[in-house]
Amino acid sequence: MLRLTRITDYGILLMTELARLESHAKNTRLTANDLALSTRVPAPTVSKILQSLLHANLLDSARGAHGGYRLMRLASDISVCEIIHCLEGRIALTECNLEQSECEQMPFCSTSNNWKRINTAIQHALEDISLADMAVDGFMPVFTMKKAIPMQVGDIAEGVVV
Repeated sequence: MLRLTRITDYGILLMTELARLESHAKNTRLTANDLALSTRVPAPTVSKILQSLLHANLLDSARGAHGGYRLMRLASDISVCEIIHCLEGRIALTECNLEQSECEQMPFCSTSNNWKRINTAIQHALEDISLADMAVDGFMPVFTMKKAIPMQVGDIAEGVVV
């Protein structure tokens, strides 16, 4: 089963909460405690996630009476993929999709290139979903997957349309 960690799920939830705030009140900040209360994510977990997002330049923070966190960019300019990269690392469905993979099957594997293409398609799909999209109730992502069907030279000559 492919699955994001709970931390990443919470991170996307927290960022979506900040995106909703952005759409209602510009330049307003939420504290870690505010976010913990509104999302019901434990406060220590919220603080840990916010620090990671802050270090990845996805959030801006300020101290003081009117301090707190806000998105570093517009919600429409932050992708779900960026948040996943921040909290999970590089998206890799299989070991061979990792940059420094040392799979002993690599010289003999007939599916490695296909897994790389599938991994890229999933990454592009996640890049196309913004925080602004996630903040919309009833958001329905629409993806177009194109399946490449290998053809032989004779198929083209015979007029076979695939």
